[in-house]
Amino acid sequence: MQNKRLGNSGLYVSDLSLGTMLFGEASGRSTPEDKAIQMVHAYIDSGGNHIDTADVYAGGRSEEIIAKALKGGLRQKVTLATKVRFGESPETQTGGGLSRRVIMGQVERSLKRLGTDGIDLYYMHGWDPRTPIEESLRAFDDLVRAGKVRYIGVSNFKAWQVMQSLGLSDQHRWVRFVAGQYQYSLVVRDIEYEFSSLFADQGVGCMAWGPLGGGFLSGKYRRDELPTSGRIADTPDDSEEAWERRATERNWRILAAVEQVAQARGATVPQIALAWLRAQPMVSSVILGARTLAQLEDNLAAAEIDLTGEELTVLDDASQLTEMYPYRMMQTFGMEV
Repeated sequence: MQNKRLGNSGLYVSDLSLGTMLFGEASGRSTPEDKAIQMVHAYIDSGGNHIDTADVYAGGRSEEIIAKALKGGLRQKVTLATKVRFGESPETQTGGGLSRRVIMGQVERSLKRLGTDGIDLYYMHGWDPRTPIEESLRAFDDLVRAGKVRYIGVSNFKAWQVMQSLGLSDQHRWVRFVAGQYQYSLVVRDIEYEFSSLFADQGVGCMAWGPLGGGFLSGKYRRDELPTSGRIADTPDDSEEAWERRATERNWRILAAVEQVAQARGATVPQIALAWLRAQPMVSSVILGARTLAQLEDNLAAAEIDLTGEELTVLDDASQLTEMYPYRMMQTFGMEV
């Protein structure tokens, strides 16, 4: 596993991160506490150093399980990331999810659940239309100055919202975002329209979640067969509707290309999908969302796969984004940097 610099910061994170959204969940797809702790230990033993969670995951149980897994000196071996915006908070009755009052209350609860005195990377988990972004940014800056948070990141903002936030941080000399956590995979490349250039220009490292396209790139699914098990079948909303959103001609074409490369490599479909993300210049780390230890071990093997230029071309061509205005015009007339 390689360590990569996180944006324009001095923090280095392993290029495969451990996602913990399913740790302690009440749903049928939950990872029980004992299995989750095994996964944390296996991840660290493999050379991984970055664990990602959020205050909203399993109502805070995910953070508590991580704390148990890191007892005995393991906390010093990893960087911890968590988020604020959607978690249950008594303060939300008097303000938005990113109000100063909510942020200050939630960070204390996350610190307590994680059993640590400092969060390495703290994200704004989504835009809050009810709270001025200046208020949220100032609160985050205060947390860094107080030593409770070391670096800050952003997730699920629009590109203009990220840029506005960075501009305000520069104007007021507040700490800046160094990480952007966004959905990114061979079947969901939408962020390339705006965020690739934004992140490169502004020194923000992409932390890619959903790397297997909501399970579509797990290698389990076949055309014209409605799934009866797995993540897509277990989607909380109507599973048939969730399947139709994924079972498009474009996605089948992508899956065929991934299977082609995987077969030639003697690798699994998820490993090739993850290896493609590792090779993307804007990606600092890929967040693994494995539910079981077996899935995690399979995913971690992607760290040993460096795709060739020819293999990357095969995958890029199959997953090309639709040409859109003004991007096609800018490319045609040489206006892209």
